Amino acid sequence: MNSLSLAVRDSNTMLRRNLLHAWRYPSGTLNLLLTPIMMLLLFVYIFGDVMSAGIAGGADRSDYIAYIVPGILLMTVGSTVIGAAVYVSMDMTEGLIARFRTMAVYRGSVIVGHVVGSVLQSIASVVLVGAVGVAIGFRSTDATALEWLAAFGLIALFALALTWIAVGMGMASPNPEAASNMAMPLILLPLISSAFIPADTMPGWFQPIAEYQPFTPAIETLRGLLLGTEIGHNGWLALAWCVGLIALGYRWSTAQFNRDPE
Repeated sequence: MNSLSLAVRDSNTMLRRNLLHAWRYPSGTLNLLLTPIMMLLLFVYIFGDVMSAGIAGGADRSDYIAYIVPGILLMTVGSTVIGAAVYVSMDMTEGLIARFRTMAVYRGSVIVGHVVGSVLQSIASVVLVGAVGVAIGFRSTDATALEWLAAFGLIALFALALTWIAVGMGMASPNPEAASNMAMPLILLPLISSAFIPADTMPGWFQPIAEYQPFTPAIETLRGLLLGTEIGHNGWLALAWCVGLIALGYRWSTAQFNRDPE
C-alpha cells in the first residue's frame, strides 16, 4: 500500500472517529446550533418590523426574512466550527494527540479528520437552519441551479476556512474552555457585519470595519446568488478571505501539531 493510500485510509479513520463522537455527544453541536436559530427567530418576530425599515423604503417582515437568512446561514457556520476548536483542544489536553504522534499513522490524518468532520457538521447545520428559514417564509425563486451550486460551494469554502482557523485556536489553547473563549469572535463578527442591517446604514467611521471583515463579503455574495442582488466586488473579497484564512489556519495548525511536545 503506497503512502497516498495510507494517508486516505488513516484520514478516513479519523473522520469516522470525529463523526461518531459528534453523533454520540450531540449536545455540544446542538448548543452551538441554537444560537443562530434563536437569533433568526428573535430578529424576525421581535425586531422584524423595526429592522425592515433599515433595509429599504416600504420593506416589510417578509423582505427582512429574505435579507437576514443568508447572514444567519453564515453565522451558523461560525457557531458550528467552535466545536472543532473545543474537540481539538480536548484531544491535545487529554494526550490523544501525543499518543497519535507515536503511532504508525499518517500524521496529518488527525487534523484532516477534525477539519472534514467539522465542515460536514457545518453543512448539515446550515441545511437545518435553512429549513427553519424556509418554514418562516424565506424563498429564493429567482436563483438558477448554477447559482444554487455556487452558493453551496461558497458555504462549504467558508466553512473550510473558519474550520482551519478554529483548529489552530484549539491547538493553541491550554484547555477546552480557553478554546471556546478564543473562538468566540467567530460568533461575534457576524453581529458587526451586514447580516442584520446594511453596512451603509452604520456610522461612517464603522462602515469600513463592517464592510471588509470576512463575514460581510461572504454574506453579500450569498445574498446575490440566492436573491439576485448586486454582488459587485464582494465575490472576489469573499474568495480572498477564504483562501487567506485557509492558508493561515493550515500553517498555524500544522505548526502547532508538529512542534515538539514539552
